[in-house]
Amino acid sequence: MEILIVGATGTLGRQVVRRALDEGYEVRCLVRKPNKATFLKEWGATLVKGDLCQPKTLPKALEGVDAVIDAATARPTDSLTVRQVDWEGKVSLIQATKAAGVERYIFFSILNAEAFPNVPLMDIKRCTEQFLQESGLNYTILKPCGFMQGLIPQYAIPILDEQAVWVTGESTPIAYMDTLDIAKFAVRALEVPETEKRSFPLAGSYAWTAEEIINICEQLSGKDAKISRIPMGLLRFLARAMRFFEWTRNASDRLIFANVLVSGKPFDADMKEVYDTFGFDPKEMTTLESYLQDYFSRIMQKLKEINYEKEKSKRKKKTPFKSQS
Repeated sequence: MEILIVGATGTLGRQVVRRALDEGYEVRCLVRKPNKATFLKEWGATLVKGDLCQPKTLPKALEGVDAVIDAATARPTDSLTVRQVDWEGKVSLIQATKAAGVERYIFFSILNAEAFPNVPLMDIKRCTEQFLQESGLNYTILKPCGFMQGLIPQYAIPILDEQAVWVTGESTPIAYMDTLDIAKFAVRALEVPETEKRSFPLAGSYAWTAEEIINICEQLSGKDAKISRIPMGLLRFLARAMRFFEWTRNASDRLIFANVLVSGKPFDADMKEVYDTFGFDPKEMTTLESYLQDYFSRIMQKLKEINYEKEKSKRKKKTPFKSQS
């Protein structure tokens, strides 16, 4: 089976590529800039130049494909808006997939998207889910809560660098998952008929608050966090102000997303039926504690090695010249 993976260079997409290759699938990746995706080619994937926002590039990418795994989303640094990528681009991809005769479509949404109609990304995800369900394609919709990988720049690195960790006044508990584990569900969906034309939540074993994650990072790093709290009123004001400028609309949409993180509604779900359907053992999944433990173990060891080399270099510089006989 040959799979087209969209969003293959992203945090989640690259893990889907790796998993699909490991499972023996032929993998094709739709990329805007092939020169920035050479690592995917080195892994064994085929690169096809194309762009969700340029519908004419999609038919060629879909030729001979048996399934599509859609992990694409607008990035905060993109010049394109969330609406252009996550709505207009996805509609074009779904339509092109249908026209190409490719029946199987795996889509990544976000858990509880329907509960936040005033948050642009969440509402767009909800609308895309509905559009896909009405498309006639044989779909599977996966709804993660959050990625563990995002915790490193948000909490771990600032604490190690003794920089401020920014949190809102009230944090929403989130059941994070490792993107490696999320990728397993996407690829397994291709093999399990019971996943067809259904939606599934993807949640970790426990919903963590920001304060709990900070405590773990402090324990593992041996450093105290410098916590700075952002009033939600300020975030809402900045979000509204940024909407007036074309080049800051993406940032504005991301700031509005902060409303989700202070909603007080836990991002969590009962995963028993999901694990039973996909045939996975929950004990095989990465826990947040073990993920952070692994990160800090590696980074602390690296810091020790760097300090050792520095001290070694200093000792060499202090070595006195040999006295003449």
